Amino acid sequence: MSRKLEDIRNIGVVAHIDAGKTTVTERMLYYSGAKHRVGMVDKGTAETDSDPEEQERGITIYSACVTFPWKNVSINLLDTPGHVDFTAEVERCLRVLDGCVVVFSAREGVEAQSETVWRQADKYDVSRIVFINKMDREGADFERTLEDIEKRLSAQPFVVQIPAGSGPAHMKDPFRGVIDLVHQKLLTFEPEKDGKNVIENEIPEELQPEVDLWREKLIDGLSNFNDELMEKLLEEEPVPSALIEKVIREATLAQQIQPVFCGTALHGIGVQPVLDGVAKYLPSPADMPAVKGVDLKDAEKILKREPVAKEPFCGLVFKIIPAKTGDLYFIRIYSGELKANSRVLNASNGKKENIAQLWQIHATKKDKEGQIDLAGTGDIVGVIGPRDSVTGDTLCETKSPIILESIDFPETVISMAIEPESTAERKKLGETLEMMKRQDPTFRASENEDTGQTLISGMGELHLEVIKHRLLRDFNLNVKVHKPRVNYRETVANAVEVIGECNRQIENEQLYARLTVKIEPSEHESGPAVIVTSRVPPDTLEGDFLMAALDELQGCSEGGGVVGGFPLSKLRITIMTGEAHLVNSNDVAFRIAASDAFEKALRKAGPILLEPIMKLDINTPEENMGDIVGDIQQRRGIVAQCEPKGEIVSIEAHVPLAELFGYSSAIRSLSQGRAGCSMEPLEFAPAPPEVADGFAF
Repeated sequence: MSRKLEDIRNIGVVAHIDAGKTTVTERMLYYSGAKHRVGMVDKGTAETDSDPEEQERGITIYSACVTFPWKNVSINLLDTPGHVDFTAEVERCLRVLDGCVVVFSAREGVEAQSETVWRQADKYDVSRIVFINKMDREGADFERTLEDIEKRLSAQPFVVQIPAGSGPAHMKDPFRGVIDLVHQKLLTFEPEKDGKNVIENEIPEELQPEVDLWREKLIDGLSNFNDELMEKLLEEEPVPSALIEKVIREATLAQQIQPVFCGTALHGIGVQPVLDGVAKYLPSPADMPAVKGVDLKDAEKILKREPVAKEPFCGLVFKIIPAKTGDLYFIRIYSGELKANSRVLNASNGKKENIAQLWQIHATKKDKEGQIDLAGTGDIVGVIGPRDSVTGDTLCETKSPIILESIDFPETVISMAIEPESTAERKKLGETLEMMKRQDPTFRASENEDTGQTLISGMGELHLEVIKHRLLRDFNLNVKVHKPRVNYRETVANAVEVIGECNRQIENEQLYARLTVKIEPSEHESGPAVIVTSRVPPDTLEGDFLMAALDELQGCSEGGGVVGGFPLSKLRITIMTGEAHLVNSNDVAFRIAASDAFEKALRKAGPILLEPIMKLDINTPEENMGDIVGDIQQRRGIVAQCEPKGEIVSIEAHVPLAELFGYSSAIRSLSQGRAGCSMEPLEFAPAPPEVADGFAF
């Protein structure tokens, strides 16, 4: 693919569920000429929603990549899910993107998942533009949504377009087009051509005063970022459009502002200006700083790769689509070039991988015209050939190894047991689950040898439901499916020090070891759930003995706690001192002493059961608010905040996951179907005694 680096845009479309992301994507494909007909989410004809589960539910579950041209640029676009159960898809996409379009509904404003994706974009330093969608809906409010973005996201939205009218056709002043503040034109979109033809009009006289106010506000705000623009304002000279666009681009790339567009994607109004905004204001790979990584042999040594073809190749695997004919790996290339029929190094695991085929990605489809021989810096491509790579791995040149920052995924919060009906089904189930784990990094599966059950874990009820349907329908597996259950964790209440000993005879050999071990609660936010360290003074204990003790403590910590055998979390285990015998000490003795200390410490420190708490965001009519708040309190929930938004009230509550099974049905019943909710994992918090008592020590 011979494309100039400056002409590539790697972007994502992100938002809360039902804000209209996939509809925006469909319109972009149609207007760019990549599609000859507009796909509809509700009819299951959206290009990027190709999975049967997506078409049936009318939501996006898997991120999909589409490459298409727009005027002088080539756009690699990732359409992402909006449901919080599939937030990992958004996470991995934002990790490899340079810019994104954040879609908000003009009626609902900033919603729960909007905040999540905005935080994810902040985390990965992704420049963004804003599209306020559904301006033709009843209750649409452009200015309220704008205030919401500024207040709830701590954002800097700069309005480059305002709506001409608001609401549906029967309103007094319905939404009919957008006003470009930069070029001072009213843009309307021919409904007969599905909005494909954009007609530029002069601004009607009655709208001019409002346009002048908004334009003045835009230019005043931009003058803070550019001296030339400031001088023109001070000298009261007219500000040319080219200068305004230049300053908007510079400030957007520096992530100081987010340009705001508006429209209604469903009726084809305002999408082409967003595509123009992508081309004008969002970064190309050439605008991005050098990617940083660490040396394969020295994790302290920071390496850089500039986004140029002359640099050694490096890229990141961010998605895998399993297939019987060969898994398709999505790779973002950060430097150098990648050739078909070549070999590269997976720096994350030290193994070499074959690059048999390269594909230009178009959703999940491959065709002959999509196969390519060479991919360059800044490209996102599909690769067939690797066998040992997983999501988050770095592929690079063998002679110039580098490990890029991987992708962190949240812990699972809910599990479900499944049992194969026969021995033949067991093998097929194992292979299928392995394939699904490669595709979805937030999906876990482990077999209990005692019961014969397999435990599958995910991010929420919908996530598990989708997995269950795939096993039964797509893979035709005969399995029994049990009810979902909560993934609890265990920790300790207090910091304690204990002495672990080994002073026994084993096979006529006397063994001796003695360790002082400290166990304490820890609030570390990232990294392993249990941190095992040593403070043993140098030269007081032989290195092999210390390593054996540390290894044993690590193994014990992975075996689960003493309340209900649940995984341990938020713990720090430290070996303080050690004592060995000149003759009777060996690795086995120190493993026994470490295990003894671990068991004593865990019980003495006061074991605590932790339960997952969910952040519940509810939008409800005011008259149903009392019933919903009462129901939350009955579910051991706490109402954190209530905020009126026109005719609806936005409620944020923190509720234990164990009390939320089937909640979406309950809230529909409480509000006669008028309220909606979404939830996301918030934290693990101590469970009350009545819950902990349900598990035997």
